[in-house]
Amino acid sequence: MWASVTGNGIRILRYCYVCLPPVTPTPSSLSGLSLLTRFGVLVSMENNSAKSSSFSAFAHSSRSGGRGRGGTMRDDRERSRGRGGGGGGSSGKDKIDALGRLLTRILRHMASELNLNMRSDGYVRVQDLLKLNMKTFANIPLRSHTIDDIREAVRKDNKQRFGLLEENGELLIRANQGHTVTIVESESLLKPILSAEEVTVCVHGSYKRNLESILESGLKHMKRLHVHFSCGLPMDGEVISGMRRDVNLLIFLDVRKALEDGMKLYISDNKVILTEGFDGVVPVKYFEKIESWPDRQTIPF
Repeated sequence: MWASVTGNGIRILRYCYVCLPPVTPTPSSLSGLSLLTRFGVLVSMENNSAKSSSFSAFAHSSRSGGRGRGGTMRDDRERSRGRGGGGGGSSGKDKIDALGRLLTRILRHMASELNLNMRSDGYVRVQDLLKLNMKTFANIPLRSHTIDDIREAVRKDNKQRFGLLEENGELLIRANQGHTVTIVESESLLKPILSAEEVTVCVHGSYKRNLESILESGLKHMKRLHVHFSCGLPMDGEVISGMRRDVNLLIFLDVRKALEDGMKLYISDNKVILTEGFDGVVPVKYFEKIESWPDRQTIPF
């Protein structure tokens, strides 16, 4: 929407015309920015003529649903960033963090649509990644990053989401768990758990709002390949990954019973316990106990 000032009024194109008493503009009255608070339009003076002046204002048009240049730029950024934040002008640390988040997204979820040559164990060539025409959450082209940047992103990831492998003089990278792409195979990606003695704790973190649904239909892998369990409680120092920090519901798996009935359990390199369950579901009968968190009150089921 555009607006203009004449000697006797303000014209807001296509919307309204507001009459003002005749005024003689002065340089001081036309300098800088003026805020027409009555109409909610931020205007910038562009002409200091003594007879008339004009200005332009960028406005949010309700006809476009709030989309304009700002909306388009935001959409472009979000196509590469997913749900993350970020933006230009980031520090070196932020740029590496942003790179790590994009790597997570690509390696877990986007290999097929990007035509990456991913092996059944989840590994892809780092050089292939660095050829992709994508931007990180810091709005930096992936192609401008280096192998050393990739190594630093892996090293700094506090959940150890990635694995690196040097093979035949080439560096390969994979996400250790969390995949939705069906290229990867559990037996190639993960280490099987063969006895209950290998696992002291196997707990799934969730939210009380989901309890009714879970008790009706069990734990489902949803869009991922596996149901995720942690090998410890949220505040345990040894627990790297496996559940969100803000969960308020803990579901403990009876590992012995699950293994005896043929459920396949695996553990990833970053100590996340995973299972496909039976047909993608861990039935309620394999729940050992359910507790609230952090007060750890037993919830009957």
